[in-house]
Amino acid sequence: MKFIFFFLLISIAAKSDLIPNQIHPLHPKSGSSGSHVPQINCLSWRLAVETNNIQDWTSVPLQCEDYVGHYMLGKQYRDDCYNIVAAAIQYAKSLKIGKDGKNVWVFDIDETTLSNLPYYARSDVAFGSIKYNDTAFDEWTREGKAPTVPAALFLYNTLLSMGIKPVFISGTKEEFRQIRITNLNKVGYHSWIRLILKGVNDTGSSMKYKSRKRAELVKDGYRIVGNIGDQWSDLLGDYVGQRTFKLPDPMYYIA
Repeated sequence: MKFIFFFLLISIAAKSDLIPNQIHPLHPKSGSSGSHVPQINCLSWRLAVETNNIQDWTSVPLQCEDYVGHYMLGKQYRDDCYNIVAAAIQYAKSLKIGKDGKNVWVFDIDETTLSNLPYYARSDVAFGSIKYNDTAFDEWTREGKAPTVPAALFLYNTLLSMGIKPVFISGTKEEFRQIRITNLNKVGYHSWIRLILKGVNDTGSSMKYKSRKRAELVKDGYRIVGNIGDQWSDLLGDYVGQRTFKLPDPMYYIA
């Protein structure tokens, strides 16, 4: 079994160059740290973030900004994503997929299926070192230029070929529905059965909002066989699915 998993991982990695719309090769920002700033092991900090041991943080430590930028724009981030996708595909292949079309896999959008790295690499935005600016991010979303996360697109297409139906549940505002549809189509995402966006009446935390939307799917007779996202709030709460997979994201935290 270990050999099969390793072979699957290598096969996916080998195909990564064939996937269009790769993440842009942008230049990460430079961080600085003065003598008054406590030193942090940024690799250890990122591990604690990804395992949800550090929660509710509002910004990347100043001295880790450069590290986070290089990680997100570098090979390690790509490799980490493909490793997670390899595990997801191995799991999916173990499922017995019925022919009723009710087996679904939930995908998040931001930093899961679409990447906002071009936004975070702009001169007026840093990799998590400043607080989220809702207005500026809305302007970026409105451009509809987010590239795909290549590993997620590979998983998406693989699941479709297996008869597992994709569902998007995103914190994206409902007003951007057509922009998001066009952006998703442009980078290769097609044939989903639902695109669930956040309406003006969808209040509360992201975890509670996504739990409610997943509950609606189950009420409608769908079986959530898998769930993938970059935030723990995508994967915790109610009706999370038979198995969850978390993509790395040390840039920001959404409760």
